[in-house]
Amino acid sequence: MITIDNVTFHYSSQEEHPTPPALQHINLQIGEGETIAIIGHNGSGKSTLVKLLAAILHPTQGSIHVDGLRSTATDEEIWTIRQRVGIVFQNPDDQLVANTVIDDIAFGPENLGLPRREIEERVQEAMSFLGLQAYAQHAISELSIGQKQLVAIAGVLAMHPRYLLLDEPTTMISGQAARTLLSTVQQLAHDHGITVIHITHFMHEVTSFQRVIVMHEGQVIMDGSPTTVFSHADELHTLGLDIPMVTRLGHSLRQHGWLQIPEVVLSAEQLKVSLCSSS
Repeated sequence: MITIDNVTFHYSSQEEHPTPPALQHINLQIGEGETIAIIGHNGSGKSTLVKLLAAILHPTQGSIHVDGLRSTATDEEIWTIRQRVGIVFQNPDDQLVANTVIDDIAFGPENLGLPRREIEERVQEAMSFLGLQAYAQHAISELSIGQKQLVAIAGVLAMHPRYLLLDEPTTMISGQAARTLLSTVQQLAHDHGITVIHITHFMHEVTSFQRVIVMHEGQVIMDGSPTTVFSHADELHTLGLDIPMVTRLGHSLRQHGWLQIPEVVLSAEQLKVSLCSSS
């Protein structure tokens, strides 16, 4: 479990630059195997939060514990946290370091000092799960952005993390590649109990997640299921956020008398079933 207790974070001291904190008074608990989407406009604190969870940054005030380990503790404990918390950034080129797919995926486990046999097993396991076996000897430079993103995730998975943080990983890839990536991480959570935390600007991506956290100006404004969060469409609008198109369509149909449609529709299939039930 990750526990975030009254965390505030400043990128610089208030004495030097009297600006608002990037995060203020954040309190959250994140459990094993949860799938969580974090939404909010630019500057709301989403990326800062995941960097704190990965112990890349440290709280100015408050505390973060990952499986009981404090993120500001000894170097050894911070190293353990960074093994347990893997992060994938928006641009995969920012974290791919080797020339070939197989070497890049092996990079993390090699840095852990694992035996060669275990490294090979982890690399093969990660490539198999993400369908990358055919690309093992391909040069990273030959891959598409979507393929690079899968390699970046495979490199993190080979570290056997308990928590997978995705910082807007679908921004630079096509719709189909994004759907494949999100389906894959949902399967990871289901099959392996890995907690997935996904930052996104795309409202339609969050409907399949168990929990949605809405951030605004460094604070958590909402925290609940997609159905609960998207039921507050007017409040989201005041924050500069939208709701998924299918949710808007369902709401519009209800207003025009289709009362058998749920108040919050999360998928086209759900809308179709609701419409067919009336015929």
